[in-house]
Amino acid sequence: MFTGIIKELGVVSQIINKGLSKELVIHANLTGDLRPGDSVSVNGVCLTVTNVSGNEFKAEAVSETLQKTTIGNLKIRDKVNLEPALKSGESFGGHMVNGHVDGACIIRDKIQKGDASTFEFFLPTEIRHLSKYIADKGPIAVDGISLTVVEAKTYSFSISVIPFTLESTTLGFRRIGDRVNLEVDIIAKYVQKILNKG
Repeated sequence: MFTGIIKELGVVSQIINKGLSKELVIHANLTGDLRPGDSVSVNGVCLTVTNVSGNEFKAEAVSETLQKTTIGNLKIRDKVNLEPALKSGESFGGHMVNGHVDGACIIRDKIQKGDASTFEFFLPTEIRHLSKYIADKGPIAVDGISLTVVEAKTYSFSISVIPFTLESTTLGFRRIGDRVNLEVDIIAKYVQKILNKG
């Protein structure tokens, strides 16, 4: 489990094609806390650490992950949001994030308002069903970042981001038209499932 509080911006140093999967080599300072077998969130995607060497770690993304998320579009020197899995006793600062991405949405607009930036995200046809899990003032994870929805519309939603988040995550250099990983609130999913059974 993750919290959506990004610990570091890592850098992709190598991408190794392995048939239907890809192995990422990521340079990061937090490798001292990682061991093979650990889970780590990379742009919101839960991956398993396969090797740690110095300030680099390896993690493999399988075919389904490459198809459903933006991991397959990463290039060498790209920066990525990193968060190790939550350990017992650690502060829980964001919201419950599984690292099981529901799909990729698109940045439709980006507006600077004072110190904050407002982003609007569009839900493509293949993930529009997720709109029922997105509510005003509710939690959402975008590229692994725990955020609060400002306004939820039928096929889009908006969030407001403070300067610290822009400086500390990939949102600081995202542009209109970029695809980002989306994970909706897991609690909303369970509530919907219970209501459907009723």
